[in-house]
Amino acid sequence: MKILKPVVWGVLALFLSVSGGIAEGTLKIGHIAGRTGWLKGPALSATVAVDIAVAEINAAGGINGKMLEIIEFDSGSDPKQAALAAKTLVQDHDVLAIIGPFSSGEAQVAFNVAEREKIVMMSNASSAPGLTDGKEWAWRITEDEGKQFARLLTTFKKLDYPRDSVDIVYVSDEAISAVVGEKLYPFLLKKFGINHGTPVAITYKSFDLAPQIAPIVANNPDMVAVAGLPENASKTIRELKRQGYKGRMIGSQIFADPNILELFGDMAEGTTFMAGFHADSSPKASAFNKKFVKETKAKGINKLGAHHSDAQSYDAVYLYAQVMKEQNVSGDKDKVVEDRLAIKEGLKSVNFSGILGDNLCFAGNDAELPGYVIQIKNGKWTLLDSHKPDPC
Repeated sequence: MKILKPVVWGVLALFLSVSGGIAEGTLKIGHIAGRTGWLKGPALSATVAVDIAVAEINAAGGINGKMLEIIEFDSGSDPKQAALAAKTLVQDHDVLAIIGPFSSGEAQVAFNVAEREKIVMMSNASSAPGLTDGKEWAWRITEDEGKQFARLLTTFKKLDYPRDSVDIVYVSDEAISAVVGEKLYPFLLKKFGINHGTPVAITYKSFDLAPQIAPIVANNPDMVAVAGLPENASKTIRELKRQGYKGRMIGSQIFADPNILELFGDMAEGTTFMAGFHADSSPKASAFNKKFVKETKAKGINKLGAHHSDAQSYDAVYLYAQVMKEQNVSGDKDKVVEDRLAIKEGLKSVNFSGILGDNLCFAGNDAELPGYVIQIKNGKWTLLDSHKPDPC
């Protein structure tokens, strides 16, 4: 695997891993990764999931006799660097398709490069609604936050949980959290006939959340909807509990990381949220989860289980492999343009089964995926309800 890492002013340092024994004539896939930057926590483990998939595919003989090769560029969780990564991978390394970028903010910028360069870019984590609208080459193997939160509210309605009033807290300097907290939560709560207060913004650099949380606790709503990545969601939930809030804390899939069992600690009990991956959903999902935990531990990364972005990264590799095989992608240097087009055309009608689910397809350029309602019960990640993928 080649790793391209941005240094000062866009100068690149190139590192070549010889562990895979990659030879000439490979099928090259770019990976816009997040090994550094503010999203390193959730993004770094996704690189392990990609590596696992590539190793498995190559060990099984590759694709039509050719090995997969990942060329990785660390965006540093920066949208500008993500755009540079896309341009570099396409123009300097002739990759046939790209996995990533990780976040919605990065994807919003880098997807424009994919359109100009005419290469499929498959985001493995971005979940802000509408990112691929009107685009031809931008794809996502993710489920958007709006659909997942609507599923959560559907489950609450089915189970008749108390939900007359909900307050909203969101992390304003996380792009996806701000969209969810300011727009999605209010819109969907209103759609479901649930009253909500004015969304309360916090920042991820905040040390003292007491002033923002105190009015919410005084309101004593049935639920508090939290929009934030795991670390900052944990700060919010801990402060709610510290001030004596007794209601249910809920979320879409932003903080749906098994590591929240450690981050939230004994404050997590009853927290209910959506997840795009559940390790017990199938034998192959369970097998991946066990291998993933083992591999991340070997690399010094603490993971209690795979996040849905890890599972999506793993399946993205297998999805590309299936499409390249079905489309007889050559990997020849003089057929790069034709190969890139073939991958895009193949995705339009693909039927894919992986650890995310069976017979998955794309509506527009977004994957239709299942959703799992998770509740922290007795300190454990517990399945409360599940939702099937929408039809394509």
